[in-house]
Amino acid sequence: MVSWRTSPSPAAVDTATDALSDHELMLAVRDGQLDSLGELFERHHGPLYGFLVKLTGHRAAAEDIAQTVFQRMLKYRHTYRDDGSFTAWMYHLARRCAADHFRKSNAAPAATDPADLQDHADEAPNAGDRAVKRDEHDLLHHALNRLHRDDREVLLLSRFQELSFAEIATILECSAGAAKVRAHRALKELRDIYLALQREGRA
Repeated sequence: MVSWRTSPSPAAVDTATDALSDHELMLAVRDGQLDSLGELFERHHGPLYGFLVKLTGHRAAAEDIAQTVFQRMLKYRHTYRDDGSFTAWMYHLARRCAADHFRKSNAAPAATDPADLQDHADEAPNAGDRAVKRDEHDLLHHALNRLHRDDREVLLLSRFQELSFAEIATILECSAGAAKVRAHRALKELRDIYLALQREGRA
């Protein structure tokens, strides 16, 4: 497995690197300062991996795809533009890498692990409340997995990754208005599925 973590640098260099924006770091990578990719890896590997786990339902696949994303950042660094939208560019690459992965493996994305959704829940104060929270998140897990993958994707980008609709539009290659409509429809569909599952559980 490729490691993008770089060896420790002097404090002064670390401070200077930390002060650079993602956009500035990626411009440096594009211009041949390849060590800057290590800092981008440190900043974004966690959120990117979390997105891919929820999108694919496979932890091992998510790690492999995340590594591929950074490999492609390096390979296609010359395609990075000067508009400053590093996050959108990264998730655009991630979508392509995920699609390539499942096309090659001839497999469909699996169910999202309820434990991954639980990471976004507030800690409950007692065992009874925790049990209720678990039940709610298990139900949300099942509802998410009944969504079409495209709907799940736009919800993950907007609700879990908290990207702007302008960024999502760049990732999905559509207008910001279209991205907002898709997210609204996906959220409504998720709510309808969730309530239907809730009624089934009470029947």
